Amino acid sequence: MIALTLSPEVTAAKAAGQPIVALESTIITHGMPWPQNVETARLVEAEVRTHGAVPATIAVIDGALHIGLTDAQLDALGQATDVTKLSRADMAACIATGGTGATTVAATMIAANLAGIEVFATGGIGGVHRGAETSFDISADLAELAQTAVTVVAAGAKAILDIPKTLEVLETSGVPVITFAQKDFPAFWSRNSGLPSPLSMDSPADIAKAHRTRGAMGLPGGQLVGNPIPLEAEIPRETLAPVIEAALAAAQSQGIAAKQVTPFLLDHIFHATEGASLTANIALVRNNARLAAKIAAELVETP
Repeated sequence: MIALTLSPEVTAAKAAGQPIVALESTIITHGMPWPQNVETARLVEAEVRTHGAVPATIAVIDGALHIGLTDAQLDALGQATDVTKLSRADMAACIATGGTGATTVAATMIAANLAGIEVFATGGIGGVHRGAETSFDISADLAELAQTAVTVVAAGAKAILDIPKTLEVLETSGVPVITFAQKDFPAFWSRNSGLPSPLSMDSPADIAKAHRTRGAMGLPGGQLVGNPIPLEAEIPRETLAPVIEAALAAAQSQGIAAKQVTPFLLDHIFHATEGASLTANIALVRNNARLAAKIAAELVETP
């Protein structure tokens, strides 16, 4: 078993049996500029604490897998350069070679599971990219959800993806997709994707019970909880659709491919919406942290 480096706050929470919510670190290193990245990370951590749980931001620092970061570590990571973006394929190599890396959804799920943390709040999951029938570009997040027993709270799949195919892959993989408090699956910046959600639940308690029941049945994998962005923060799907199409066309014309696609598209959309997409992103991540904290608290009550 690999050694984990727990922050003092997470160490105390585990000893006291308090609910804990895992948080990714790519939003810090690859999602926003300094100092907004660290300011946002602290806002998200504060949402978790306010709603009854302890945050555990996860990252690899100098070869050590950290479960929870101190203020100094968060500041240092927010200003670091050449930080690797880690998923299942390269996480172990980064640790073995003493590297520093930020965790994606898949890598955060792996680390959370190793640490015994059952709930993880993120922004939006990766999924099937448009044109995947020829590129085979499918996020490792989907495979991770099928095999790692962590409930992931996200504002749906990123709207730049092929959401119908993403839902098909999740269904084929046996991953429960549960939308919170509405029947339509959310699409990151927008509350509705135009697609019905496979499942819908109205309470954190029911989501926690579903997580426990899967474990009792011996079913592998986790759950994806689609948590719609707050109404006042959303960018309607009809407004975003032409912006996304223009971003995709620009990526194709410039030969953007593989891991560079998502950052390119998000940057294009940020400028096209005059920053509104980033404002919405911050609002939805905070909203997901609130729901994840409530689910984590219910899991403590339902051992």
